[in-house]
Amino acid sequence: MSFMPRLLLSLALLPGLVAPAAAQQAESQPPGIFSLIPADSITEHRLSTEGSPLEYQATAGTLDLYGQDGRQTAKVFYTAYVAEGPSPRPVTFAFNGGPGAASAYLHLGLAGPKVVDFGLDGNSGTSPSLVDNPDSWLQFTDLVFIDPVGTGWSRAASDDVARSFYGVNQDADSIAKLIALYVQKNDRFQSPKYLLGESYGGFRAAKVATALKDNQGLLVSGIIMLSPLLEGRFLFNSGDDPLSAALQLPALAAGELERRGAFTREALAEAERFAMTDYLVTLAGPPLTGDAAGEFYSRISTLTGMPENVVADSRGFLADAYSKNSGGGGQIVSRYDVSYARPDPYPEAAYGRNDDPILDGYTRAYGGVFASYAEHHLGYRSRMTYTLLNEEVNRRWEWNGDHGGGGRAIASAVDDLRDLLSVIPEFRMLVAHGYSDAITPYGMSRYVLDHLPPLLAAERTSLQIYRGGHMFYTDPASRKEFFDDTAAFFAGGAPE
Repeated sequence: MSFMPRLLLSLALLPGLVAPAAAQQAESQPPGIFSLIPADSITEHRLSTEGSPLEYQATAGTLDLYGQDGRQTAKVFYTAYVAEGPSPRPVTFAFNGGPGAASAYLHLGLAGPKVVDFGLDGNSGTSPSLVDNPDSWLQFTDLVFIDPVGTGWSRAASDDVARSFYGVNQDADSIAKLIALYVQKNDRFQSPKYLLGESYGGFRAAKVATALKDNQGLLVSGIIMLSPLLEGRFLFNSGDDPLSAALQLPALAAGELERRGAFTREALAEAERFAMTDYLVTLAGPPLTGDAAGEFYSRISTLTGMPENVVADSRGFLADAYSKNSGGGGQIVSRYDVSYARPDPYPEAAYGRNDDPILDGYTRAYGGVFASYAEHHLGYRSRMTYTLLNEEVNRRWEWNGDHGGGGRAIASAVDDLRDLLSVIPEFRMLVAHGYSDAITPYGMSRYVLDHLPPLLAAERTSLQIYRGGHMFYTDPASRKEFFDDTAAFFAGGAPE
């Protein structure tokens, strides 16, 4: 999960060692924040499946990182699930995005053995329940969920040290070291290794795969990217760049179709054709006048649900104006799923100024539910609160050498993906999106994949799109569909 619109080592770290016994760990812990972090907890469980039950072991704990001076720089929280079965099973390392998001979204929303149920309407965060996940990825891969420094229960030794983790390259290098530590500690060298990342986590996955290859001597078999940021130049320029605007438009059309109960893939295909033909060409040319302008802006209005005068005022560049103007009747739509509209708390304001109805609404419950789950199911009793979203991390993030977010517009994972496809013959990619996600619109990933060299991409990359938004997995039907496609991916085939 990401909160990029709010923006959304290099500190050399040496691999540390996890103390072999809880008593030794307690004795060796330095004072300060690390003293609040409990010893690892290992528990045994059973996952009910449509076939035979699956026995698995869960580990909730931390891995340690050290600086070149030998001092501990961080303790990083992770949760690992290892199932019984033929060896070597694949192992997938999962993380969310932000930057500043913990892994509870993917953990309790998608792939873990338990999943949060948000009630009949799918949006009740006040009384969420935790149920067995019939679509847990544990059925075809072991899982390791990682909370980067500053998120979840992962902490740096001090605020000054924390800064050295908050950047594109520093972050990728530290997570690559953590993965190498886990692989070494648990003797998983022979296991096919995969990365799962959501939103900024998709971008992170490409950077981590490169760091694993270059710095740790570990090659990943594949990456699953969910609602990823791949090219910042598309994501952050839709207000004045014709191509960026054209790649955004189908997601806005999907949201309007869903709100009207008229969604079909055929209807959306027509919006996609318009976006990459008349819409793109018109935005790239001089302003329209007269009847031609009226017809053009009227068509955009019909596709997106935005008032025609708002569309005309922006010459068809919609940028973030859809959030305030697409819902109609005093409604505001979520950027995470533009089909989801709620009453506008500030109808008198010219621009949307409220919290996001999804990011700051029911999905916030993932944090509290995970803290309870860790204590009561995994036996991990922390004396710290679980940080689901850390906006301070987001504000301090270093993008391409630039603190404060300006460099995000040129952030790109494409070169990493090209190089990985080129030098690792077994490497494959599965990219997944929700149709009505306006945070990371699916059209942008489609453009990136379509422009990879065919000799690299043929039969090794796949784009799958599902009903829903940025976190489409909150819908059980979409989560099941994605589960089936991912199972096929791990089996070596292409999703249907």
